[in-house]
Amino acid sequence: MGPVNWLAVFLAAAIAVAIGLVWTGPLFRTGRQLLPGNSVRTGNFTAVGIVFLISAAMLGHNFARIGGETLDARPWLYFMQTGGIAAAFVIPAVWLTQARNRTEPLRRVIDCAFWLVAYLAMGLVFWVLG
Repeated sequence: MGPVNWLAVFLAAAIAVAIGLVWTGPLFRTGRQLLPGNSVRTGNFTAVGIVFLISAAMLGHNFARIGGETLDARPWLYFMQTGGIAAAFVIPAVWLTQARNRTEPLRRVIDCAFWLVAYLAMGLVFWVLG
């Protein structure tokens, strides 16, 4: 197992939060905060940042386990791993939760697409800094 690239971990989490800010703001103008709640807006983004930091740390550990030599030979693994986690675990959880809450289908698609784009962007960061 190689070392975890901590710079990539923190940068990947920051990029994912930045995508969330653009996605829920100027891009789709949802009128919703990235993470709705009763707390101050900064607290919401801190919570989202922590969630993405945990995800990025898990991905960083995953890439360290795969090893630099394998990733250099097969760079598509960065995107298979990050996109696969989003598609297999995160998106179904978001979709089912929103379906239970009777969120309109287009809103579900937009929110699920955000998670896929955010995870693929994290994969891009790991690839570039790998």
